[in-house]
Order: sequence, then structure tokens, then C-alpha cells
Amino acid sequence: MRNKHRKSSAFHCNAGSRCSLPALVWSLVACVLMIHFSSHIRHDDKAEVPVHLNRKPLTRELEEIEEENFQMPPPRGKRSPRAIKRRGPRRPPSAIDEFLDESSELRNLFFPDRRTVIDPVNGGNDSMYFYPGRQWLDTDGNPIHAHGGGLLYDENSETYYWYGENKDGPTYQAHKRGAARVDIIGVSCYSSKDLWTWKNEGIVLPGEEVNTTHDLYKLNVLERPKVIQNDKTKQYVMWMHIDDVNYTKASVGVAVSNSPTGPFEYLYSKRPHGFDSRDMTIFKDDDGKAYLIYSSEDNSELHISPLTEDYLDVSQTMRRILIGRHREAPALFKDKGTYYMITSGCTGWAPNRALAHAAESIMGPWETMGNPCVGGNKVFRMTTFFSQSTFVVPLPGLPGSFMFMADRWNLADLRDSRYVWLPLTVGGPADEPLEYSFGFPVWSRVSVYWHRKWKLPDGWRVD
Repeated sequence: MRNKHRKSSAFHCNAGSRCSLPALVWSLVACVLMIHFSSHIRHDDKAEVPVHLNRKPLTRELEEIEEENFQMPPPRGKRSPRAIKRRGPRRPPSAIDEFLDESSELRNLFFPDRRTVIDPVNGGNDSMYFYPGRQWLDTDGNPIHAHGGGLLYDENSETYYWYGENKDGPTYQAHKRGAARVDIIGVSCYSSKDLWTWKNEGIVLPGEEVNTTHDLYKLNVLERPKVIQNDKTKQYVMWMHIDDVNYTKASVGVAVSNSPTGPFEYLYSKRPHGFDSRDMTIFKDDDGKAYLIYSSEDNSELHISPLTEDYLDVSQTMRRILIGRHREAPALFKDKGTYYMITSGCTGWAPNRALAHAAESIMGPWETMGNPCVGGNKVFRMTTFFSQSTFVVPLPGLPGSFMFMADRWNLADLRDSRYVWLPLTVGGPADEPLEYSFGFPVWSRVSVYWHRKWKLPDGWRVD
């Protein structure tokens, strides 16, 4: 009797039929699942599956998974029985500890000595091979100094230009708790036709030796210079991170030149939109619009802003992305209309796990897709192969293939920091779900493949 006046859980469907609510719910669920799987089927028809198979023969070799094995040395020194009773046995050193310790038995693994240098002039049978982590010489036989840098391809000269920090000076700490540093020497520039043989074009933006109020005074900080060309003004515009010795200025700096090889004229520094700015990069889109991307709010988030038409300032528009994620060292690139970005965690000079992100619009929203590193071993993958991202450059003639550029920082001697350049591909389904939903992204996975020795395929360039 208690159900006498209860409303029926059935309701009228079309044609006067009656349908139960559970049946309708399950029908809706089935429809959603069919749509979801059909979208993936359509996507998979366009993508290469699995990640490192079914690619073009030119890139298949670069996508082979190469393992890396090494044994950790035992803890150095012994504790007394009393210390063991109090604090337990000595903790084995981690891979990061060994990487940061200049007296480590593994030192030569991370920073091979000069006998293994990459020498374009005397390349011999190893000509055109990249060896990530080895010292790399220019055509004059000197180590390349272009750290935290990026590449510019100049269509007029059909030449690549590599800009980066010149750290060819002594490493020291400005004060007891200060970060390891090298005085500002300037921004170096190197030129190449093949991405392997690099000619030193000199310092195109020098530091300031005398004027202590200048942004580029030698005791300040200049990091991560990037250069793009403005198609309308024809100027080459350089953006960089400018800071003081205590990293409290947290600004961007701008310089311009009429030639890719300089000299560049330094214009000014500012905090974009009034926010602190540290690790940064710039990105020029297919339509000629350019963007500044920088770590802000004490590195807790990233900001993206379009540049003005002349590339000399930021516009009034700004978007905050990856809020609360504490990411830095952004490196942006674009493939088939989708924007991708690789970032680093914030652990100073110590390496950490890279993350890949993607978006349909450069202004966001951005989704995180997980760690792009493939191969090596777990420690290598969790440390971005003991390096930190700085730039990603497309490879003409190889759709979906790029060069991942990173720095392996040598905390004890920053001038001996190394370069880790590896093949990066976009293809295959992502292997981690989106952060804020149960679904997987419709865009493709980003993969950075570890290789101890590798070279670009012969067909990578467009003649």
C-alpha cells in the first residue's frame, strides 16, 4: 500500500511505448561508448600504431628502443656501529647524487672525457653522428658554447643559426647559498647547413664589463636566448631571460639585429604584464604571429602572450596555463595543426622528469600527456636522459619528425655542460589519459628516443 501513490519509474516513449529508466540509461551509455570508440578508430586510421612501428623507413631506425644499463657504486665510507645503531646503515647514493658529484665513479658516463669529442673537422668514419653527452667541437676545434639556446632557420641563406649562452668562464657561487653561475659573457651564434657541422660566428650580443646599471652587466644573469625573424620588418629579434645575481629581477630582455649573425642591439627589459618571468621561450606560428611563453608566479605556472606585430613587446593578452604544476624550460613546436610543448620540473641544475603537453589552440587549454622519454632505462627516463629541454626544431622532409634539444648541466663546471640532441616523433596514440577526464587525447603521442649514437636520415632535407 505504501507504493500506491508513488510515481511510476516508467515514462512514455514515442509511439506510445513504455521504456524503463535503467534501460534508457544503459542505452545512453552504449551510445556514448560507441561515439568514443568510433572517434578513436577514426583517429587511429590517421595515426601510426604502435608508437615506434609502421613509420616511414627513413625514421624507423631512429625509433628503435635502445636500452642503457649501469650499476650504482656502493655507498662511500663506513659508519661506526654506534652511528649505524643511531641512524641505520648509510643510504645508497641515488643516480641524481652521482650525477651531481664530480668525484663519482660514474662521472665519465655523464660527462665523457675529451678523447670522445664530436669533431666535425676530423670526423672520420663517424661523420654526421650525434653522441648525446659528449663534448662537441666547432669547425675551429673549440667546444661549442650555446647553452640554453635555440635554432633559427634563415630561408635567405638556407642556413641554421644556433644561439645560446656562452659559459666559457669559471663557475662560482656569488654567496654561500647562491646558485652556481658564470659571469655574463654574451650570446654566441653558430651557423650550419647540416645541423652537425657548426661554424662559430662569434658573440652576437656581448655582456657589459663596466656599466653596473646595465642589464647585461657581467654580474647579472642572461639565460635562454631565442631568435626569430619578423617577416614584415625583416629584423631578427632576440628574447632572453634577464635577472640579477639573486634572481629577483625576473624579467625578459629584447634585442634586435638586421643580420642573423649580429651584432644585436639590446633594447630593454621588463616584467611581462607585471609578472615575474624566468625560464622562457618564443614561438613563431605558421601565420607569422609570435608568442612569448614564460615561467611565472615563482615558477608555479606558465604564461603565454602574443607578441606585437614587430615582435618587440608583448600584447595586452595573456593566458595562465599549467597552474600549480611548477614547470619550466618550455620548448614549443607544432605538428598537423596541434601545438605541443615539452617542459621540465623545477629542481635547479639537477635533472628531472620531462612532461609533454598539447593544445588545439596555443592560448590553451593545455593538457598534459605524460613523460615523452623512450628507451635508456627508468632512471634515464625519469631524468630526461640527465638533461633539460631547451628547444625543438622540425626536420624538413620528415613529417612528424623533430630534433629535441636539451642541456646536460655540469654543476661543478658549467662551461663543460653538454648537449643532448635526440630524435623526437609525433605519432601513435597517447599512453596516458587526460588529467581532468577519463578519456584519452585525440592528438598523437610525443616520443623522444634515447640513442648513444645516431644520425639524421639522408632524406631529412628538402632540396
